[in-house]
Amino acid sequence: MIDISRGDGLGSSGTSDLFQILRDGRSRTRTELATLTGLARSTIALRIDSLVKLGLVGPTADAPSTGGRPSSQVALATGMKIVLGVDIGASHVRIAVSDLTGRPLHETSAAIAVADGPDAVLAWVIGAGDALLRDSGRPAGDLLAIGVGLPGPVEYSSGRPINPPIMPGWDRFDVRGTLEAHFHVPVLVDNDVNIMALGERETAWPEVDHLIFVKVATGIGSGVISGGILQRGAQGIAGDIGHVQVPRGADVPCHCGNRGCLEALASGPALAAQLRDRGLMVTTNQDVVDLVKRGNLEAIQAVRQAGRDLGEVLTACVSLVNPSVIVIGGSMAQAGEHLIAGVREVVYTRSMPLATQHLQITQSGAGLDAAVIGASMLAIHHALSPARIDAMVLDLMETAALAK
Repeated sequence: MIDISRGDGLGSSGTSDLFQILRDGRSRTRTELATLTGLARSTIALRIDSLVKLGLVGPTADAPSTGGRPSSQVALATGMKIVLGVDIGASHVRIAVSDLTGRPLHETSAAIAVADGPDAVLAWVIGAGDALLRDSGRPAGDLLAIGVGLPGPVEYSSGRPINPPIMPGWDRFDVRGTLEAHFHVPVLVDNDVNIMALGERETAWPEVDHLIFVKVATGIGSGVISGGILQRGAQGIAGDIGHVQVPRGADVPCHCGNRGCLEALASGPALAAQLRDRGLMVTTNQDVVDLVKRGNLEAIQAVRQAGRDLGEVLTACVSLVNPSVIVIGGSMAQAGEHLIAGVREVVYTRSMPLATQHLQITQSGAGLDAAVIGASMLAIHHALSPARIDAMVLDLMETAALAK
């Protein structure tokens, strides 16, 4: 039996606790909920009624009859309310209207450089968000929250990017405040790799509680999920492995000002520069991937070595975090097994046997959708948290009292 007779917070109605049971999407009868919680059916009915009025729960098909009147069932109303997920990359912006499972319903994207600055980028986000809501026929009241991913370090508590190396003009810009002032809903801002970790877990590894997602693209970073919780650290910079030094590159300068950083050796631009030095016509990350797919030996060897360099850093991560799964994503993951083979070669050789006994190292299953789904999940986790549900119930009660 689950004790939800009262909520955790001051003045909690307990409705939020009941809702957390229903968040898994399973249909349940009021009798089942009463048995599960130990609450009277009349109490369950009152709390379900509040959740229905909020548009969070709705009726489903009747349960099979065991004799007598069929029992009605209720479940999470996945499509009644929505969130916006925003993926801001180095050279693109993608935004989606998603249901309460994180599934994108409508989306749009544009080739916009983050280097254009926050005013230009966020103006596009606001315009595109308004258009998506309008075109999908959803009133503003259906929108619960917005999740945003940025390609740089973010102070999660304030929603502000902090000294982002590839985002000129964004340092300490109030991203959250700008969007909240327009949309009038909570806005959550995190770095892109953290939201990709959320998206990957939601789509491909929902039962895994210990996962490291590694993005290898213009930069390199990781999102760490441990105990089923995204780990941000004290200042929100946990998982920033791109600037860990790799011994092989001690003399290689990095744009951060240090030398020998993993990003200076194994990122897409670093690989492109290495191949240009060998006389190959390479400009972008995609050029490197295309060479690998065409079987160019020098490109394959460079990508394989990048995997080994990444493996050097991830070996330490395996000892610290002991993940069940390491997922490799980002544009360079499209190079396929050559990058991952280099990672496996080092991690499986140098880690303790117990740590790698069941460890899977694999390519992203969510692919390019990981970021926008993860941004949506960031918004959903906040919007459907016990504190937010309690606040919504309180508003509902106050509105009803004023109407009397």
